[in-house]
Amino acid sequence: MDQSSGVGVLDKAAAVLSALEHQPLTLAGLVTATGLARPTAHRLAVALEHHRFVGRDLQGRFVLGPRLLELADAAGEDPLLSTAGPILTRLRDITGESAQLFRRQGDVRVCVAAVERPQGLRDTVPLGAQLSMKAGSAAQVLLAWEEPERIGKLLEQATFTESTLQTVRRRGWAQSVAEREPGVASVSAPVLAPSGRILAAVSCSGPIERLSRYPGRLHGAAVMAAAERLSEVLRRSGNAE
Repeated sequence: MDQSSGVGVLDKAAAVLSALEHQPLTLAGLVTATGLARPTAHRLAVALEHHRFVGRDLQGRFVLGPRLLELADAAGEDPLLSTAGPILTRLRDITGESAQLFRRQGDVRVCVAAVERPQGLRDTVPLGAQLSMKAGSAAQVLLAWEEPERIGKLLEQATFTESTLQTVRRRGWAQSVAEREPGVASVSAPVLAPSGRILAAVSCSGPIERLSRYPGRLHGAAVMAAAERLSEVLRRSGNAE
């Protein structure tokens, strides 16, 4: 679910880079993948090539360029993601359910880490999946600790209310039953910076048959402990604001 930044040329350049993420493309392929006019696609691709964000392969097709690798290396490893793996794995082992880590990006939440239940019926959320901020326990958590001005109009169309968010903040975790997807239940808790700023949401999810219609009673404490552990590790490493 792509979101416009309001800066047209930047959005179009981002569309070009996204189109090249999975395979090299000719100019015609780039036009088809992005929906941009041929002159626009060509102008942007050449400009990105000038700055080394785009390159060419031996067949002359456009590919992602070396500058992206240089920037990724300069950014270094994301401490939240490098820390999350073992904590999500332990949460999965304790609950027997799939575990995820979500970050908010505007009007969507993105799964940035996930550990799946090894067998049996499970809720699979692919890494990088963009889910709605209007439904689900992770969405509740990401809004419950958010500044009021950043909630915007999301609540007007959400399956939960301001009262729900107040309850979530008071008890420290959120639950949802068939809110995001029929037959699926989940529990989430916040990863917080020392300032109280919301960084991410830790979740576990699975079929209602196992989690019941009150999944928080089963796994609220475990999910909250995992989120607090992640918050504490980030604080100790000096990577949480």
